[in-house]
Amino acid sequence: MMPDTVTVSGEDGLVRLDRWFKRHYPALGHGHLEKLLRTGRIRVDGKRARSSDRVVPGQAIRLPPLDQMTAPASPAARHVSPGDEVMLRDAVLHRDDAVIVLNKPPGLAVQGGSGTERHLDGLLDALRFGSEVRPRLVHRLDKETSGVLVLARTTSAAAFLTRAFREKATRKIYWAVVVGLPKPLQGRIDLALAKLPGRDGERVRADAEEGKRAVTYYRVVDSVGDRASWLALLPVTGRTHQLRAHCAAIGTPILGDAKYGAAAAHLAGVPGAKRVHLHARSLSIPHPLGGTLRVTAPLPRHMRQSWEFFGFPDDVEDPFAGLSI
Repeated sequence: MMPDTVTVSGEDGLVRLDRWFKRHYPALGHGHLEKLLRTGRIRVDGKRARSSDRVVPGQAIRLPPLDQMTAPASPAARHVSPGDEVMLRDAVLHRDDAVIVLNKPPGLAVQGGSGTERHLDGLLDALRFGSEVRPRLVHRLDKETSGVLVLARTTSAAAFLTRAFREKATRKIYWAVVVGLPKPLQGRIDLALAKLPGRDGERVRADAEEGKRAVTYYRVVDSVGDRASWLALLPVTGRTHQLRAHCAAIGTPILGDAKYGAAAAHLAGVPGAKRVHLHARSLSIPHPLGGTLRVTAPLPRHMRQSWEFFGFPDDVEDPFAGLSI
């Protein structure tokens, strides 16, 4: 497979080559980058380069195939069971030469971590579809969150999509069921979040001084009195657990989200009430090959059951139509 070539954009300005890679290819470790530079598999304007060299807009960076951009995984990490392969292929919403979009199942972690052996990143060989390289993650969803997840099939597509997410050139709409009824019925949550240390997995808290700014628009689409509400959520930023923490902060935790809502996140008698009711419903993003990619993901089973239980309609027009961010 021929190498890809990526042109340094004007937004990057004058920057060290290693920092350019950290910005566009965060999964590429520094040691592996040095090896690729040392062996000439990465070149700038056709010439060998060092990580400390500075690149400027307009320069061409030649990249090796996507599967060479990360250190090789162990054989065990690359094994995909027949059941997982069927599950992932059934989850494909869109596929072309540059992009694959999945409807990620709830309960499947996107990447590995302490105590997480089965995760999407370790199963991506099932989505080669005849390609010599495995697709690559360009963003994340929480383990318990379902819905639209984008993968890149080439190095140039990975750089393009990573930049689109970083520069907020995307429009992501989530659906959630929350316990209670937010007041007002629509609004903007601007609440900085900071990660909490500890051994209980990722968690964030509101922190105006040390936290990073986090902004979410919300709108009540439907409700069952004050008992439960269907929210449409449009995040402007992409902080860890942002939507879960923001919903809890306004007094309406996401149904099933015990981490942020504790006992208040449970509703007796609701099917699947102990599972997190948060779904990445739709995404609009510039396509690496031109135009705009728009994808919508069907609800997972436990949320479909809740929709039927509460009598919510099957669909809704864009709740944020006309909202300019």
